[in-house]
Amino acid sequence: MWRLRRAAVACEVCQSLVKHSSGMKGILPLQKLHLVSRNSYHSHHPTLKLQRPQLRTSFQQFSSLTKLPLRKLKLFPIKYGYQPHRNFWPARLAARLLKLRYLILGSAVGGGYTAKKTFDQWKDMIPDLSDYKWIVPDIVWEIDEYIDLGSPGETAFRATDHGSENDKHYRKVSDKEKIDQLQEELLHTQLKYQRILERLEKENKELRKLVLQKDDKGIHHRKLKKSLIDMYSEVLDVLSDYDASYNTQDHLPRVVVVGDQSAGKTSVLEMIAQARIFPRGSGEMMTRSPVKVTLSEGPHHVALFKDSSREFDLTKEEDLAALRHEIELRMRKNVKEGYTVSPETISLNVKGPGLQRMVLVDLPGVINTVTSGMAPDTKETIFSISKAYMQNPNAIILCIQDGSVDAERSIVTDLVSQMDPHGRRTIFVLTKVDLAEKNVASPSRIQQIIEGKLFPMKALGYFAVVTGKGNSSESIEAIREYEEEFFQNSKLLKTSMLKAHQVTTRNLSLAVSDCFWKMVRESVEQQADSFKATRFNLETEWKNNYPRLRELDRNELFEKAKNEILDEVISLSQVTPKHWEEILQHSLWERVSTHVIENIYLPAAQTMNSGTFNTTVDIKLKQWTDKQLPNKAVEVAWETLQEEFSRFMTEPKGKEHDDIFDKLKEAVKEESIKRHKWNDFAEDSLRVIQHNALEDRSISDKQQWDAAIYFMEEALQARLKDTENAIENMVGPDWKKRWLYWKNRTQEQCVHNETKNELEKMLKCNEEHPAYLASDEITTVRKNLESRGVEVDPSLIKDTWHQVYRRHFLKTALNHCNLCRRGFYYYQRHFVDSELECNDVVLFWRIQRMLAITANTLRQQLTNTEVRRLEKNVKEVLEDFADDSEKKVKLLTGKRVQLAEDLSK
Repeated sequence: MWRLRRAAVACEVCQSLVKHSSGMKGILPLQKLHLVSRNSYHSHHPTLKLQRPQLRTSFQQFSSLTKLPLRKLKLFPIKYGYQPHRNFWPARLAARLLKLRYLILGSAVGGGYTAKKTFDQWKDMIPDLSDYKWIVPDIVWEIDEYIDLGSPGETAFRATDHGSENDKHYRKVSDKEKIDQLQEELLHTQLKYQRILERLEKENKELRKLVLQKDDKGIHHRKLKKSLIDMYSEVLDVLSDYDASYNTQDHLPRVVVVGDQSAGKTSVLEMIAQARIFPRGSGEMMTRSPVKVTLSEGPHHVALFKDSSREFDLTKEEDLAALRHEIELRMRKNVKEGYTVSPETISLNVKGPGLQRMVLVDLPGVINTVTSGMAPDTKETIFSISKAYMQNPNAIILCIQDGSVDAERSIVTDLVSQMDPHGRRTIFVLTKVDLAEKNVASPSRIQQIIEGKLFPMKALGYFAVVTGKGNSSESIEAIREYEEEFFQNSKLLKTSMLKAHQVTTRNLSLAVSDCFWKMVRESVEQQADSFKATRFNLETEWKNNYPRLRELDRNELFEKAKNEILDEVISLSQVTPKHWEEILQHSLWERVSTHVIENIYLPAAQTMNSGTFNTTVDIKLKQWTDKQLPNKAVEVAWETLQEEFSRFMTEPKGKEHDDIFDKLKEAVKEESIKRHKWNDFAEDSLRVIQHNALEDRSISDKQQWDAAIYFMEEALQARLKDTENAIENMVGPDWKKRWLYWKNRTQEQCVHNETKNELEKMLKCNEEHPAYLASDEITTVRKNLESRGVEVDPSLIKDTWHQVYRRHFLKTALNHCNLCRRGFYYYQRHFVDSELECNDVVLFWRIQRMLAITANTLRQQLTNTEVRRLEKNVKEVLEDFADDSEKKVKLLTGKRVQLAEDLSK
């Protein structure tokens, strides 16, 4: 009973599942169905009809390794009651599992897993290369991550793909190509930056060269936000160096401070500059040259010179003392020897808060008497300097008058009235008003001065100031406070003798600044037009006179000449060794040939045998080598170097030769030669080499023997020619010249001719006559001549004999030289033949060999040492000339240079 109830419940569950699954399109596992519902026919359920269940195809097609297959239900005959149907399902399941496709699939899965394990083992055997990841660019790792193949779980299934191995190989090749491409791009980038770096280094080198070759003025760097007064001051500096023939330096405004000595000019200027910047002295002349002070406003109170980058802090007493000392040194440097003052201007820039922008020039004080220690023309020089600045029609004259002295003692007022008679550009300043108020009995006199009624001069304005108590250690602040305190309590202001705008240096500074800029605005445009017209005229003149030449000023021409000279000096190193040795050997023989023939060969040739000849030769050669020969050789080498250097310096270069450099090159050559000295140890080394060369008597081959004979013949023939010319000059022209050229002999030449003929007769009688005449022979010759009516002095006979015997000896030596051409065999075999002793040939071979060795040694000294030392001297001379402006002006002259100078300015 309980079995029927359980079956009914199971049938209801199965029916419910079938109803819900009738709309499914997926796969429903059979494990969730009741076991009885698969094989039993439910006939006892009250709600079911007796009919055959329908099969659904969606359940029939499912298969899996873990799920049972849905088989077709077998139909049973309809019976009343429940009869279960039994099957052997394990057997059927085993049969299905053992099918071939499942074996293949399982093998593939197992093989993939095994391949993965093997790959992991090989990967573990490879060393860790993570430390070398920096070698490969980062982009390679990014690409590697981008092309990642996926998760490790998919490895087994990918291994089953037929084309997986080809894909991996393609991917590896592609990655390698990309890495190579990236490395190649990196290399190209490095090469690109390397080229840029090399170009920058080259440009830096060229800029450094330009800096080293800068002219005396230096390279002025452009400064941004340069003030107007600084630019105006630079213009004045340039114009102060401009050619005075154009008078351009006197056409622009500036404030010229003039006054008598010790009138307080410097003190007024210091009050305007608000710093004690000038050297001071009690009654002594301290301003020895004009000082141009450019005042401009700035955040810091500093001062600096035009040609220096050092800044002096005017708020520090140490810098103030250093500045005053520097100004005094510059003044004394500008003053030439024998003078007291100098017209050369010292340029000083002062910047500070509250300063009025203007340009002032402090001039030496005007004096009346020249005291001891001054140059006689000091007074005239001061007047000429003051007039040169004041005669500028646009210059503002700041006339300083000492209020503590009598007005009648003033000198400067007369000078100012001459320069500006109408007072259109003059400002009068009365100093030391505090002393004047105390000392002057009548205060109205001060009023007359301020009103311009006392002095014979006119002015735009009149001011009264107090510039201190006479103590040089007072500060500017203390002086200003004292000045304000004095005028506040002064009776001159209280009684209205002075007006408030006419007192204190502050009001003076404002008035002078306003007047200065008013003059600048009125004149600067006119001056600019004048400069443009002047430049146009200069350019037109240059184009007409030098159309094919660049405009090179004196400094640029000097640099060009410097390069040419250095190139010519370098050309000395290009002279061939053969050329050096030829000219050295030739020059040395010309220097020593007279000594060799006259003092060595001729005395030795007077001996009667070869032993005495060789002994005499050795002794004289040793003495000559120890004392004279090395010094002569060094002199010859030095002269040869000078000649070659001069030849390269003066040799014309064709159309490119510029004669404007001739004076400069000549000066450089002379100065370099003057400074150059040969090495002191050269003579010692030469002495040893020459001594060893002259001691050698061994002629090794016939070629050397013939060369020595040729050298001997050439030397003797040259001496014979000189002797023939001397005899001809002594005896006069022969009969051919007398008939063909209508020449006659003088009385003295006739006497010499008769004496020569008599001496030649004596030599014919005794061809082996010694070199000197005996006294009886002289008497015999004189008596023979007297018998023919010719009066002869014994000294004339000796002079004539010297030339006649010399000619006879040289002819005999040349004949003997011709005989010795076949004597090398006898010399080599050491035959003793009195008729063919060629010791003189050996002597000339020794001399020739010594000349060759000496020339070779001197050539080595020249090329290895002396040429470089000479080049160094030339560079030093050029550097000295570059620093000497007067030398450049003296050596580079001419209309072309001057015109280029004007254009450059």
